[in-house]
Amino acid sequence: MADKPKTKSSIVTENTTPEEEVVFTSLRVSDWEDFVGQEPVKKSIQIGIRAAKKRKESLEHVLLYGPPGLGKTTLSHLIAREMGANIRVTSGPAIERAGDLASILTNLEPGDVLFIDEIHRLNKVVEETLYPAMEEYCLDIIIGKGPSARTVRLDLPKFTIVGATTRAGMLSGPLRDRFGVVHRMVFYNPKNLEQIIEKAARKLKVKIDKKSISEIAKRARGTPRVALRLLKRARDYTQVHGDGSITFETASRALDLIEVDPLGLDNLDRRYLKSIIEKHSGGPVGVETIAASLAEDVGTIEEIVEPYLLQIGFIKRTSRGRVTTPSAYKHLEIKHRNSPEQKSLL
Repeated sequence: MADKPKTKSSIVTENTTPEEEVVFTSLRVSDWEDFVGQEPVKKSIQIGIRAAKKRKESLEHVLLYGPPGLGKTTLSHLIAREMGANIRVTSGPAIERAGDLASILTNLEPGDVLFIDEIHRLNKVVEETLYPAMEEYCLDIIIGKGPSARTVRLDLPKFTIVGATTRAGMLSGPLRDRFGVVHRMVFYNPKNLEQIIEKAARKLKVKIDKKSISEIAKRARGTPRVALRLLKRARDYTQVHGDGSITFETASRALDLIEVDPLGLDNLDRRYLKSIIEKHSGGPVGVETIAASLAEDVGTIEEIVEPYLLQIGFIKRTSRGRVTTPSAYKHLEIKHRNSPEQKSLL
């Protein structure tokens, strides 16, 4: 019998191969009508775009925050398309020095959209250089050193920055205040995910029935990117073990193989919950302690694991630390015993 293939610790944090990135890009919607979900965000941005176009101005700077995989990058491309502008894509860690930022900004054309992913990870010096660029559309460059140093101000074309972050709390107040439009992206409901999966299956030219679509949507933890990954896994499995058409049976087997359970919890989620329950008697326990016991960094725990577990009510964040709820015990089929301290926190 062949060995079971090793799985990633989390379907959310799974590294995207270049081939997968090409697939995800091809599945990215290119029209507002095809963008499913996030209705309040979508309507607000559309109104802002229409108003800006009537005034013949650039759109205000936009900040999108929320868990990964909810469509922040897709929205930035839609904004650029609707404004009839080009889009430049970069990320906070990629802009290491003020000179890197100056190079990007001075090459922008009037009306362009600059998408900065993980904007909370901008270097402090770079961030301060960005302030006048966002407010006054100019860039102050220091030439020389010491007493002979002088400042040269460069005028920039009117442009729009779309910032994306998974950790809005780490943004400095001055940077956040310079965004005119700020929106929080929320998890998708199963019906919206079913529409996304159905459209993606058509683009991938793979046959799939309604029951399979519903099953993948239920296990996608409210995240379109995860839904697309699960669809690809189901497609791969049925091409090897079936006739190429995804059925409920092949979809379920494929998802079970990669250890994604019926509620969408993966290996890392279950390890997280069991760590609190088995090693810390259900909590309360600090996130640093949990991260150390799982050999994961705190950012992964706070950005990837906890948002969904909080959403489905499996954990609570308290002033004393994380506590698992009775629902988590029931799902993991572990006998629940609350201590007096846990009862007071729950």
